[in-house]
Amino acid sequence: MARSLLKAGKAAVFRQYPFTIILKKKVADTPENCKLKIDPGSKVTGLALLLNDSVIWAAELTHRGQQIKDANWRRRQLRRGRRNRKTRYRQARFFNRKRRDSWLAPSLNHRVQTTMTWVNRLTRFCPINSIYQELIRFDTQKVQNPEVSSIEYQQGELHGYEIREYLLEKWGRKCAYCGAENTPLEVEHIQAKSKGGSNRISNLTLSCHSCNQAKSNLDIKDFLSGKPDLIKRIISQAKAPLKDAAAVNSTRWKLYNDLKTTGLEVCTSSGGMTKYNRCRLGLPKAHWIDAACVGKTESLKLETNQPLLIKSTGHGNRQMCGTNKYGFPTRHRSRQQVHQGFKTGDIVKAVVTKGKKIGTYKGRVLVRASGSFDISTAKVRVSGISHKYCVPIYKKDGYQYEFNSQFNGN
Repeated sequence: MARSLLKAGKAAVFRQYPFTIILKKKVADTPENCKLKIDPGSKVTGLALLLNDSVIWAAELTHRGQQIKDANWRRRQLRRGRRNRKTRYRQARFFNRKRRDSWLAPSLNHRVQTTMTWVNRLTRFCPINSIYQELIRFDTQKVQNPEVSSIEYQQGELHGYEIREYLLEKWGRKCAYCGAENTPLEVEHIQAKSKGGSNRISNLTLSCHSCNQAKSNLDIKDFLSGKPDLIKRIISQAKAPLKDAAAVNSTRWKLYNDLKTTGLEVCTSSGGMTKYNRCRLGLPKAHWIDAACVGKTESLKLETNQPLLIKSTGHGNRQMCGTNKYGFPTRHRSRQQVHQGFKTGDIVKAVVTKGKKIGTYKGRVLVRASGSFDISTAKVRVSGISHKYCVPIYKKDGYQYEFNSQFNGN
């Protein structure tokens, strides 16, 4: 319908991401209300817009929390080195600094802010009357020690996340020994309980029935003899930190409270309900499909099979002096970022009509003060394109966009 309206000249493109059209005449009809469903995650958040029981738009938002953490660490190291190298001694000021009660680390707060950015964008372009959020709970104490109870919970925070669900996410829903997928998986003790093993999460993995029976109570080094790389990978992955679970725990209520400030109805659901809906409907595992299955869902029709892949890239940094790995200045950056009306990161279309580079190029632009730009297309980077040939398509907004059409919906 959108394509026919555009061809007939009855509508125009209002925004590229998310793709939105605007009619050229006033319409008296009132559109139906939609539901926005969110599946928050530590690295990727799923978004889905539903009209009745039909998924009409979906996206997967990739966060950059780890990049923010690394950038803050590098800045800390740089400042500490400079402070010790060049300045006089300064007394400690930590008594003058106090964090508010609702403070979150920048890498965690970023997850909430980027999700709220897209919630606000979608509510601008689509009549949304309710928001559904998966308020998943990770009991990190129960995950580490299933036998924790009673007084041991006094220092704990949450309770009730299933061990099996955590293992499925941790081990990628496949057998740790043979890599089999799409088969019933069983909880396996890396060190058998008969040989002194415990029920701690660091001693648990997933395996198919045949591998579980073949391993029995053997030591993992005897069972996988001749495969030192696989042994090393399993042991290191078994002892992986719980930072992803901690990130979801820390941000879930902050996101819920921020969603309530939109004035829309906010409903919550559990992760178990999401998985039940997805398995009952026979849908594959994906972040945007999990988002569509949040809450009470009787039936689901996927009207789209191309979720928009949104990757948070940020707006750069404000560092005016570039340094080498030792913290010494090596280069200086210009304060001016916009040249000839373009900014590095904008998506442009250049139709070159003369010269050695005749052709049409579409992609991200890298600007220079000279007016000779570089354009990074999907396949190649073309340099030396004059700004006169460039036409803006989408201004830089701190996100990178792609489409994923690998899923075949029914």
